[in-house]
Amino acid sequence: MQTMAVSGLPEWVPEEACRYLEHTEAGRSIRNLAKQAGCHPSTVLRQVRRVETRRDDPLVDGALAALAACHYAGDVPGPRPISARALVLGTVPACAEAFESQAIEVLSCLNPRGAVLAVADGMEKAVVVREAACEDKKVVVERTLAEALALRDWIACPTPGRLSRYHITSEGRNALSRFIAGRENRARARVESASPTTRKFGRDRHQRRRARYGLGETPLHMLARHTDRDGTPFLTTELVRAGERLREDFELAQVADHLARSSSQFADADCAASARRRRPGQAAIAAKRRAAAALSVLGEGLSDIVMRCCCQLEGLEAAERQLGWSARSGKVVLRIALQQLKLHYDAQQKQDEMIG
Repeated sequence: MQTMAVSGLPEWVPEEACRYLEHTEAGRSIRNLAKQAGCHPSTVLRQVRRVETRRDDPLVDGALAALAACHYAGDVPGPRPISARALVLGTVPACAEAFESQAIEVLSCLNPRGAVLAVADGMEKAVVVREAACEDKKVVVERTLAEALALRDWIACPTPGRLSRYHITSEGRNALSRFIAGRENRARARVESASPTTRKFGRDRHQRRRARYGLGETPLHMLARHTDRDGTPFLTTELVRAGERLREDFELAQVADHLARSSSQFADADCAASARRRRPGQAAIAAKRRAAAALSVLGEGLSDIVMRCCCQLEGLEAAERQLGWSARSGKVVLRIALQQLKLHYDAQQKQDEMIG
């Protein structure tokens, strides 16, 4: 998370927003800000203009207005009187780690497909709901926290109005993956540093994992053998079954497509008509639709790790390198993806039972 210690601004405020406030509220010149940052003045100018354009978003505008009221005096001599609206900004933690913890809760709720954060004009609360879903569960979010997430560009609303609907952005999903991986790594580091025997056990376990999985063992099965600190399996049987179900649909669809392509490629002129008539069976078509629907529900980020580890049987370390993630972050994101996948299959089963 980028930070900039300016006028006591919280750590979660992005760098370009800090420079925008320094220019518009403190009256510092573009050249002065560029000299301090060690960049060209045109870079700072583009940042200032980009933030000014984003003020059409009510949450972004609210965050900047509250930050200006709290931390800048403007033309008024001495400290500017802080409004009640600006005082509410104190509900957003200034500490990066505390803000990260609150951001994880909201972004995790927004990550599933169809989830939106609804904000109405004049209301101090926002709510996370699912579009076109028969669910009574709703998550209430402080408007100030929603403003902070919008200022970080982790949520966005294409068409703000009296009732604005915000979706998680790709930057928000990347931030969620980083935060969850960082939390897991910090917890593991605390446990390993607490006991020398724990560190020795961790090294021995790592050495035993050098053997690659065989024909009957996938990366998912290997991960299922791991346990949390309290001894519970890292992946439950239901999560493993959800990953295997997706892989079965994926492989069935892949085999059917491969056979259709091979038949068309090697058919001679006399058999060309019959080759063109050969199409994947109904079972293969249904499997392809089920796999596509499951990956679509997971969305960008979660579907990537599931596709690599469950469908393509790619190891976690290789998947992390290909996706550009930090070490040991893949298994945490994979577990979240499998949990969402299980919820999708459970909802699908209930729907089939109602239809049946």
